[in-house]
Amino acid sequence: MLPYGRQSIAESDVAAVAEVLRGDWLTTGPAVGRFEAELARWTGGVPCVAVTSGTAALHVAYVAAGVGPGDEVVTSPLTFVATAATAALLGARVVFADVQPDTGNLDPDAAAALASCRTRAVTAVDYAGHPADYDELRTVTERFGAVLVGDSAHAIGSAYKDRPVGALADLTTFSFFPTKTVTTAEGGAVAASDPERFRRAAAFRNHGLVREPSEQREPDEGGWHQEVHAFGLNYRLPDVLCALGLSQLRRLGRFRERRAELVARYNTLLRDVPGLTLPAQRAYVRPSWHLYPVRVRDGRRREVYVRMRAAGIGVQVNYLPVYRHPVFADLGYRRGLCPRAEEYYAEQLSLPLFPDLTDAQQDRVVETLTDILS
Repeated sequence: MLPYGRQSIAESDVAAVAEVLRGDWLTTGPAVGRFEAELARWTGGVPCVAVTSGTAALHVAYVAAGVGPGDEVVTSPLTFVATAATAALLGARVVFADVQPDTGNLDPDAAAALASCRTRAVTAVDYAGHPADYDELRTVTERFGAVLVGDSAHAIGSAYKDRPVGALADLTTFSFFPTKTVTTAEGGAVAASDPERFRRAAAFRNHGLVREPSEQREPDEGGWHQEVHAFGLNYRLPDVLCALGLSQLRRLGRFRERRAELVARYNTLLRDVPGLTLPAQRAYVRPSWHLYPVRVRDGRRREVYVRMRAAGIGVQVNYLPVYRHPVFADLGYRRGLCPRAEEYYAEQLSLPLFPDLTDAQQDRVVETLTDILS
């Protein structure tokens, strides 16, 4: 089965991991800081906190934003469930706003219509690697005193109006799952421009431990002393995985270029295929494509999915609108809440896209899809 996405591992990645395994630090060591520093080069200098997954990154970001019971978080339903689940776990009410029909990104007008004085955060999702309209969303958060969060799990290396993802929102989250552009096997990160939010994020990912005597309430207890002033969790990303991530980040430019080449080939080869809508791209955006999401019209998406998979091509659907998951249905959310997101989902199909995909493999994808739709 040709997968829709997969990791690209080189000997340099293996060597980087082996070097850490032969050293003294498997976790909480120097590779973590090096990885965070390299990641900050891609966020325009905004400091980053490495964590154990993209889901952990969202949890940490919401904690850093002060999300809690009684708050509301406005976000897109066209995303993986974690974008909303992590806010709900903190006691917030998730408010789903509809998406733009072409990009699948959160519609700023829809977000503005649903935001209120109870809105603690507005969370954009950079769907497929295409950055959301952050300037318009910023006007929404400023009007209501909310925090702008970017779920950029798909979008590391992307740019919006010549500004890098990571420098656009107050808090930005990344994922390093194997299908993403850069992988640490499992892992994530939070970029935080505000020093206090960065401090909260860094503390929460490490149990909330306070080790600096100047910040402790009982600093004279002894050199071993550490305190917890606010609860946190163990979301530390170990040195072994940070070494892999650091090696991967050094190839991010090449990963982006190859993905862009493949997207351009898809655009050319599929532009005249009947019943197919290709992904949109804003003129002021430079995506780092994670997905190649086409829309199969005329109610044929399921047929195409089944036939492509039967042909050994691992297409995927991204995503079921979050409020259609039973856990949200049980909370009272109903179908029809975001019609454009539901229309997008009903047609969406992700074609294989990853740096090691060859032109010949891509031609096979195109030929199979064309034969089905023709």
